[in-house]
Amino acid sequence: MILLPAVDILEGKAVRLARGEFDRRTVYDADPLDAARRWVDEGARELHLVDLDGARSGAPVNFEHIQRITAAMDVPVEVGGGLRTIESVRRTVGAGATRVVIGTAAYADVDFLDEALAEFGDRVVVSVDARDGKLAAAGWTEQTDIPLEAVIEQLGTRGVRRYVYSSIDRDGMLTGPDLDGARRVAEAVRGVYAYSGGVASLADLRALVELRQVNLRAVIVGRALYEGRFTVAQAQALLDGEGR
Repeated sequence: MILLPAVDILEGKAVRLARGEFDRRTVYDADPLDAARRWVDEGARELHLVDLDGARSGAPVNFEHIQRITAAMDVPVEVGGGLRTIESVRRTVGAGATRVVIGTAAYADVDFLDEALAEFGDRVVVSVDARDGKLAAAGWTEQTDIPLEAVIEQLGTRGVRRYVYSSIDRDGMLTGPDLDGARRVAEAVRGVYAYSGGVASLADLRALVELRQVNLRAVIVGRALYEGRFTVAQAQALLDGEGR
């Protein structure tokens, strides 16, 4: 299992939102490249970038920053936020993204999802974002009544094999991970997934490891790293099985 430090970009800055609410933001770096470089210098093996402006507007906005980060870093970078057309996916891959994270459009436009999978295969990751076990969409601004297991099953039949599961109520709150949700997603996924939401300590990471879900390949962490609750190196050592 690996640590995926998050670099969320809003209005050109590296920020973290609380529960995905744009009016509850904390700015950590004036330049998101500084955040990316810090995490890689600490030992990050991959990075997770989110274009929050793109997620909110429905089309990517921060290509310039994505290109700067991918050009400067020698680790894989996955990028999401506003990817709702095949042209935006191609442009993001062209900007240096190793993988692309698709959210709303994966459910709303099956032809787009099929086209993205046909062209980019396992470089496509689908984000399953939930409140109380039900799917949220449109940059987390729209809540549905669709159970996350049903969503994952439907996506799996279309060929999706990589996912991100985000527990929205815990995102940016440092209240601990949604272990029940992580377990439910692991049971539903036929492939691999990354967990995101609420991680505040090394003990939280240990709890995720102790779920012993072989398809949980990564944990996305943002605020806890920015606030110095642990380092990338400490987290990755624990995920590698050292010092548990």
